Amino acid sequence: MPVETAMDADWLCQQYFDEVTAMMRSVLSDERDPLDRAAERLTDQIAADRLVHVFGPGGHSNLATQEIFFRAGGLMHISAILDEGTLLSNGALRSMAIERTPGYGKIVINDQRLGADDVLILVNAYGINAALIDAALEARSRGVFLIGVSSRVHANSTAAEHPARHPTKQNLHDLVDIAIDCKVPVGDALVSVPGMGERIGAVSTFANAFTLNNLVIRTVAKLVERGIEPPVWRSGNAPGGDEANSRFIARFNDRVRKL
Repeated sequence: MPVETAMDADWLCQQYFDEVTAMMRSVLSDERDPLDRAAERLTDQIAADRLVHVFGPGGHSNLATQEIFFRAGGLMHISAILDEGTLLSNGALRSMAIERTPGYGKIVINDQRLGADDVLILVNAYGINAALIDAALEARSRGVFLIGVSSRVHANSTAAEHPARHPTKQNLHDLVDIAIDCKVPVGDALVSVPGMGERIGAVSTFANAFTLNNLVIRTVAKLVERGIEPPVWRSGNAPGGDEANSRFIARFNDRVRKL
């Protein structure tokens, strides 16, 4: 490989690193208040031994749901809604078509039978797709407390006639009780390559995972302040992991659908 090509690649990777870390710092500084308020609500929920449901309707948004579910260092009270329709493992184009289908999100929420005692975190960096908005509207109609993780700039910059949009043209951040901005820029990809038209290096998975883990950390800190040590998953691949986790399995096995 020519030296100049390797140097160009190094520069591009550094550009990606700088952009990602700047975005994370922006989440830390700008979203402190909504993250803290959301953590307070999750703390109340877990202190009452109630589950926290998480749904990321959209191909890669499902990764955000999986990031804090059954995860080393993660809260056992997290219940992931992993609906087969939008999972990429069932086909990427199929996933995109379903996330754009009006009415689909309502079906998913109905199936979960959520109600006024429940908290639902909806995660989708773009914040506009039909399945996401229907999920939010249905959950609201059921009295569910809603926390949204999405990018305001991405949603606000997306044309009303975009085919992914819900028929009402609404944005997630306008429908939830607490909106957390994950700062994903329009188009998601960050890195401009000289001589190439399209950008590369997507950031939404970083953004969603970082934001959600901040929420988990703040929640655990608040629980400990209240004198509550919440059950937290240990990696099954770490020494004593299976033994540590087995102490709590019976407590959650019949309550968390995907456990």
